Amino acid sequence: MKIMVTGGAGYIGSHTVYELIDKGYDVVVVDNLSKGFESNIHPKAKFYKVDLRDKENLIKVFEKEKDIKAIMHFAGSIVVPESVLKPLEYFDNNLHSVEILLSVMNLYNVKTFIFSSTAAVYGEPKKVPILENDEKAPINPYGESKLAAEALIRGWANAYNGNFVIFRYFNVAGTHPSGNIGIKGEVLTHLVPVVIDTALDQSKTMNIFGDDYETKDGSCIRDFIHVVDLAQAHVIGLEWSMKNNKSDIFNLGSSTGFSVLEVLQEAKKTLKIDIKSKIVGRRDGDPAILTASTDKVKKVLNWETKISLSEIIRSEYEFRRKWNGQSNKK
Repeated sequence: MKIMVTGGAGYIGSHTVYELIDKGYDVVVVDNLSKGFESNIHPKAKFYKVDLRDKENLIKVFEKEKDIKAIMHFAGSIVVPESVLKPLEYFDNNLHSVEILLSVMNLYNVKTFIFSSTAAVYGEPKKVPILENDEKAPINPYGESKLAAEALIRGWANAYNGNFVIFRYFNVAGTHPSGNIGIKGEVLTHLVPVVIDTALDQSKTMNIFGDDYETKDGSCIRDFIHVVDLAQAHVIGLEWSMKNNKSDIFNLGSSTGFSVLEVLQEAKKTLKIDIKSKIVGRRDGDPAILTASTDKVKKVLNWETKISLSEIIRSEYEFRRKWNGQSNKK
């Protein structure tokens, strides 16, 4: 069976391509390489360098690959602070591209769509753990653009008899056991890569944004999931949707919260390296606690995380140590 993966040269997309190929799928990767790296693409995948907003060239890909059965859509812009500065670009890349992709799917009768969304659609939650049907109130253009895309996908499925699975990610980290794919060249805004970057460069000191939250140690609490666990969830969701002709929305996390200070201490313990840090002021818009309820995905898809925080840290460290100095090379 042939599956198209958009953004398949990026961090999460490339890991999912590896999982698909391991399970025997034929994979077509579409990526404009604006953020992704061709070196991330599995050698058995067929690759087209195309921007999804270029409808004419996207149609050419569908013409060449007429038997595509489903789309997994990872391509998009993901940096929250950048979205505040460039809202038009974020809606163009995260919403308009979905509109074009769905319209081309209709032309070629492709009926299954797997979408990469985010916990940012919830905004600052009133309670935790967060359920899929809790209030959606994003506080930045990144979350708003993803929520708008979710609405578009639901409308498409209803009008054109399509099926979808929308996954809302919490904090994704870690790398593939091969050590060949991971975060390359992307801005280090997520906690685990920042911790590892500081461990590898002993001249650096990482900032801890606030120690006065109403949490067990005063620092923010987040929910971490290994990227391989996440990728496997996408394959399971794809197979569930196609087999049962169903659609749904799921959180993807571990349902276990770790504070920033706990992650730092776990990294020191796992790596046996001193990691320098300092407490600075809170960042605007940082909720005290963000953890996922994963009851629904466990019940419906029979999926749950398998990889521990210590293993997340270890895999990230080994990858970044291997690729240090090379991570910006395409």
